[in-house]
Amino acid sequence: MRNLMRLGLAVLILLAGGSTPGVAAANEDGMAAYTQGDFAKALQIWRPLADQGDATAQKYLGVMYVNGQGVPQDNAEAVGWYRKAADQGDAPAQHYLADMYRDGLGVEASPSEAAAWYAKAAGQGDAGAQTSLATLYETGQGVARDMAQAAKWYALAAEQGDLRAQLALATAYDKGQGVGQSFTEAVKWYAKAADQGSAPAQSRLGFLYRVGKGVNKDFTEAQKWLRKAADQGDSAAQYWLGVHYRQGQGVPQNFVTALMWLKLSAAQGDKDAAKLQDTVARAMTAADIAAADRLSQEWKKP
Repeated sequence: MRNLMRLGLAVLILLAGGSTPGVAAANEDGMAAYTQGDFAKALQIWRPLADQGDATAQKYLGVMYVNGQGVPQDNAEAVGWYRKAADQGDAPAQHYLADMYRDGLGVEASPSEAAAWYAKAAGQGDAGAQTSLATLYETGQGVARDMAQAAKWYALAAEQGDLRAQLALATAYDKGQGVGQSFTEAVKWYAKAADQGSAPAQSRLGFLYRVGKGVNKDFTEAQKWLRKAADQGDSAAQYWLGVHYRQGQGVPQNFVTALMWLKLSAAQGDKDAAKLQDTVARAMTAADIAAADRLSQEWKKP
């Protein structure tokens, strides 16, 4: 469902090829109206084009039905328009139709149908479809589980900058799933995902810098990435940040700050953090413990 919610924006980026100049210009007018929130005008432009068989207009009309923009929200109607465009080879429409089959929206859920349509879109280079297809191969839904195929499609999507694919590919290299284990490659892809703001990627990248796997050990760099993830609420990063402040690794030693991060991690169920916070607290004064308690209670995600 999360992919469907962003169709209204993503769909505006893509135009299907093969339209005549007049039809292409009309579709552009439809997009202009859509982006301005004039859904009635967009519908007025796209409905006749869709009825005449234009795949681009059919795809956009499907989006409007998914989002209930200018028309009553109707997933079944959206499926019908997506299918018309998908049958003409429109890659985004194939992707969106696959989403509907995956999530059972407007059609009976069918992982195998989802996989088939994702494969069509993925073969045309649709990064989101490539990632979703890879996920199906990873989980064995609709296709036989195949980690090598999953890694292949994740790699293709990751090269296009898809965040989910970059994180998944990094994890594959980290664990040696579907590819030969390589911490160097894992660091490379974690870094790309981390630069896009992925907390899990930032957390794991920070840990790899901490232990020196795939990269030279560097507590300062580790602390930087752990802090980014911890600020987003990642419990593992909060635990390791607490360790860093306790031991003065990459940051000045500070038991109050260490206890704050450990408390935040423990509050999310991290058992290691729960044990370590008691150890740290035993070496602190009551005033410092109270200060750490106050900081943990006042902490909020930026």
